[in-house]
Amino acid sequence: MSVGILFPGQGSQYVGMGADLFEAKPMILGDRTDEVLGFSLRTLCLDGPESELTRTENAQPALFAISYALWDTLLEAGAQPPGGAAGHSLGEYTALAAAGVFDYETALSLVALRGRAMARAAEGEASGMAALIGVDRATAEEITHTRRGNGGRLHVANVNAPGQVVVAGGQDDIAWLTASAGDLGLRKVIPLNVSGAFHTEFMSAAQTTLDEALSAAHIGVPSFPVWSNTTAKPHEPGSIRPLLARQLVEPVLFADSLVDMAATGIDTFIHVGPGDVTAGLARKSVTGATTHIVSRIEDIPSTLDAVGTMGGP
Repeated sequence: MSVGILFPGQGSQYVGMGADLFEAKPMILGDRTDEVLGFSLRTLCLDGPESELTRTENAQPALFAISYALWDTLLEAGAQPPGGAAGHSLGEYTALAAAGVFDYETALSLVALRGRAMARAAEGEASGMAALIGVDRATAEEITHTRRGNGGRLHVANVNAPGQVVVAGGQDDIAWLTASAGDLGLRKVIPLNVSGAFHTEFMSAAQTTLDEALSAAHIGVPSFPVWSNTTAKPHEPGSIRPLLARQLVEPVLFADSLVDMAATGIDTFIHVGPGDVTAGLARKSVTGATTHIVSRIEDIPSTLDAVGTMGGP
């Protein structure tokens, strides 16, 4: 058995998340975190309101902090380094922090800045995202290419699993896609409740801001492989900074990352963080994959009983 750790991205947040962790991990989720963020993480996570928690600039650092605290608790329970890790969008930062590339405070600061920069970029131009259900990447690329050829700005943003592709563009592009679904042969188009066209050219201003911050950050060598959203391959130490900057304007190739992880021998995936989204994507993307979910401290003993102390090939 070889284990891969998966960390969730924006969309997995919910009011009440981390209630057990704020009591168990005050050294991580305490005053210093609040100083870095400029607000009470505990109040935001436990009291909301949901409308505030779901804001891009709040959801991203909140999810990172809760997921990292769960990872730290998993290590304290006896888990050993895994065969590899990946994270969806902002979850890539959690995976890199788990592998020691960033210390917790550096990663938290980067994620908070990333969320603010993405929110500002979204405010600059009306845009959005939509999930195409039952569509493969090639079909989505053809649709978006055709739209751009006719003056639109529609792009593939996430390749999450077979039959689950997310596209992003201007509000008029998303409206056109929804209205044209039947003519395009699309079974279902679901507009997403997000503030902007993430992982596309609409985030260019955010990319510039993030690149400057990454240039000033200390970046270490991963202690275990961490897959890049942008290349769907493990990071090389020298590629981490440019790939994280590119991640804001290029598609998240999560399904491809999962398949590549499996090709190295990883056959068991553990979702660590709120929700369970990445476990579901692993089951859809990797035939025969075994998945476990650690979304609360109480999930850890049974998970370690099932997988031992984890580890690589």
